[in-house]
Amino acid sequence: MGSDEKPDWPVWATLVSPPDHPVTAAAEADARDAAARFGHFVVRGPVFGLAARAEGQRSWRVLTAVSSGDPQSARDSMQSKLWFRAKDEAENRIQRRELLRAVKRLESERVDDMTVLGVRYKVVRADEIVYTHDGAVEGPRPTDPEPADPEWGTAHRGPALDDGLVIDPATPVSPMAAAERHALGGLHYTATRYPADVRADSAHALHTHPAVIVLPAAFAVLEETPGAWTPIGALHSTAQEARKQLHFQLDWLWPRMPHDGGGFTPEQFRQAAAQLRAQPRAQHYELLSRRFVVARMTRVLRIGADGPEGPRPSDVDASDPGEQHAPMDEDGTIHYDA
Repeated sequence: MGSDEKPDWPVWATLVSPPDHPVTAAAEADARDAAARFGHFVVRGPVFGLAARAEGQRSWRVLTAVSSGDPQSARDSMQSKLWFRAKDEAENRIQRRELLRAVKRLESERVDDMTVLGVRYKVVRADEIVYTHDGAVEGPRPTDPEPADPEWGTAHRGPALDDGLVIDPATPVSPMAAAERHALGGLHYTATRYPADVRADSAHALHTHPAVIVLPAAFAVLEETPGAWTPIGALHSTAQEARKQLHFQLDWLWPRMPHDGGGFTPEQFRQAAAQLRAQPRAQHYELLSRRFVVARMTRVLRIGADGPEGPRPSDVDASDPGEQHAPMDEDGTIHYDA
């Protein structure tokens, strides 16, 4: 037995547990319907997050959502987590010194995996895909969570993406989830539009990280552009949170950004926001001569003997490492004027 009190199954083994509740049975039926309808998928590209596990544990706890567009954003999150741990949790100067040493390293180095005070932190990577059929993208399923009374303001936020998520390939999944894992197990980049090093890294990952886990569904708003669907915002935990982001852009952001105005007046933007509110559970919206769709996004994370896959050599950073917080000394004093 492992320290998590479960058998030490190989990472490629998938344990299956049939639905035992009406709610999970309904979700399983939705998954079957979606698989029959949306038989293709488009790879959007990699997303990154931060996970950690304590010494002796098998499972990984997600600390920041697997949704960042580049590895450095996740490394910056690691730096921030360690800085706040030094500020709020260190019990003495020795602990704070070790935490701050790790922070200092992350300010100048691209470090994807480090152990600090008995906790291993790792930048993790997943491929983001969207299921399609005849040019249409999959939207929210009937059993995906929707609020009884949709709220559109910014004061209240829904559940955070990946909040409380634990990555453990030994956790049993439903038959449809197991079938999806099997179907996506060979996912790698083959199209010639990808650079040769990207294709090579993708093929190599099939051997180093042979198992896959499908993370919880995420939702995003896409805009139809010539020959493509273009994301206009971040990934969210619910379809309503994705709609709220579009509402914020229509109601507040875009009217204040002349280059995004498209010749429309603030009043026209307000009317478009009102149209959106009038269709609280729709998937498709035609607003201001633009077409938007709420898409259900799938994230596929590869697993190997040493845990989740990290960034690949061909993954591109949007920025260099840098200082995220003011310097702190071993006594916990923060020097804002340094």
